Amino acid sequence: MTIAAAVTAPTTSPVHVAPRHAAPAVQPRAAPRREPSPLNPNTPAQALRSAASAPPSSSAAADGARAHIANLDKVLGKPPRPASHAAAAARQEQEQDGEQEPLSVRHGLLNALNLSFFVPMPGMRARTAADEHMSPRSLMHMQQLLSADFPRASPRSTIAPRWRSLHGEGGWAGLLDPLDSDLRRELLRYGDFVQAAYQAFHSLPTASARHRGLMLPDRSYRPTRSLFATSALSMPPWAKRPNTPEWLTQQSNWIGYVAVCESEREVARMGRRDIAIVLRGTATCLEWAENLRASLVPLDGESSDGAEAGAEEPKVARGFLSLYKTAGEKVKSLSEEVMDEVRRLMEKYKGEELSITVVGHSLGAALALLVADEVATSIPDAPPVAVVSFGGPKVGNAAFVDRLSSSGKVNVLRIVNAGDMVTKVPGVAPRLPHKKEQYQHVGAELRIDSKNSPCLRPDAGPACRHDLEAYLHLIDGFTGTGRPFRHDARRSVIRLLQLQRGNVKKEYVNRARELGVDPAAPADAGRSMAYGNCAVASPSS
Repeated sequence: MTIAAAVTAPTTSPVHVAPRHAAPAVQPRAAPRREPSPLNPNTPAQALRSAASAPPSSSAAADGARAHIANLDKVLGKPPRPASHAAAAARQEQEQDGEQEPLSVRHGLLNALNLSFFVPMPGMRARTAADEHMSPRSLMHMQQLLSADFPRASPRSTIAPRWRSLHGEGGWAGLLDPLDSDLRRELLRYGDFVQAAYQAFHSLPTASARHRGLMLPDRSYRPTRSLFATSALSMPPWAKRPNTPEWLTQQSNWIGYVAVCESEREVARMGRRDIAIVLRGTATCLEWAENLRASLVPLDGESSDGAEAGAEEPKVARGFLSLYKTAGEKVKSLSEEVMDEVRRLMEKYKGEELSITVVGHSLGAALALLVADEVATSIPDAPPVAVVSFGGPKVGNAAFVDRLSSSGKVNVLRIVNAGDMVTKVPGVAPRLPHKKEQYQHVGAELRIDSKNSPCLRPDAGPACRHDLEAYLHLIDGFTGTGRPFRHDARRSVIRLLQLQRGNVKKEYVNRARELGVDPAAPADAGRSMAYGNCAVASPSS
């Protein structure tokens, strides 16, 4: 190159040669551009319109968006949309008010397992845009609906002025048919208490330690005492099998608990402090054997001779009385434990307005009548006692019924599912051939029917008709005899699907699978953490 060319050539920066072993310079990466999601309820409508009007970055992104919308439509059960229809829908959404969210967000996902959305019913009003609006609170509502065990209680209202009528004063006259909304909520709460007792027992059936973990769905109540029932029978050696679990044949078993309302706010709402005595149903072999001992015996456990003692003496089933009065090697009898705890709580809250609610399912409902009778007869200043019986059998003769009715302190409400065979037994006490005593039911009756449920099959089997969760599902939807199932029933049906999948209509099972819910999963596998964890003291503590 000549000197003149070198002078006139443009000046270039010197080339910098990096050291041989130096690391290459790292260029800062630009933050990825995030498109606003139409499924986010907090995304402003202006951002959505801006994102929609912006040109697509690539054909792959457009294909991904269309695939995402197609998948969402599949979940929502909507037919696929042609491209022309999709473009027209997009233009229509742009012309609508800026505060309104896309149709795919507002339509149906929240109420996918809601009875009122899935099954059209007479008397339902048309859904408005306000009803279908998806807010953060609604998203939480959807999560609760899909939770396996979330109770989803109805909104609470103050019942202080009428708590005595809801607790049975007057025999629940005018509250059962049609079913009072406040009474429905109280029944569902007590039913969930029994479900908690079942869960606590089956989670650790052999536990006889000083404390047992218990999860109550209502945190305003605190468990104060564990209850054990002991059978007078024992399993013969020839009936035992090597692989039989110990809890199936042991004589003493955890059967329930006592809880008291400790929330002052809830006490003010209810108008009194409530003591709940909760008893589960049959679960062990010896408890089944006691159920079959149906001969009538006096309440003191000793048969009386003579003609005068016959039908005029209050008598109950031998097996139920055995479980109630028998003490174990390490635990007191159920009778002693209940009476001691009731007296202790009455002394602790002396001077306050109190009530006692004894609730049970199946065998627990039978034992609840014996508890109520002893409280009324052995504690002179006992508060009002209400018995809530879910699928309970007959317990005693006519004299026993008269004894409870004439006490003036005990009111009994029996919830009966039509076709539940347990509520019909025993009918006649097996005694001498020339003399038979009839069993009789006691108290008011709330009759429900599995055939009225839009979720259960009309030919649901005996196990489903006696299942506690089926009872609570039917109570939640019952409005009155001859009336349709409640369109705004709030109780989740996931637990019912998991416990009674064979008795649930296939449409409901398929809808649950579409939403990612496995009906075959264990009923308590995904238990909600909304329940409070409490340690319940055993009788020995």
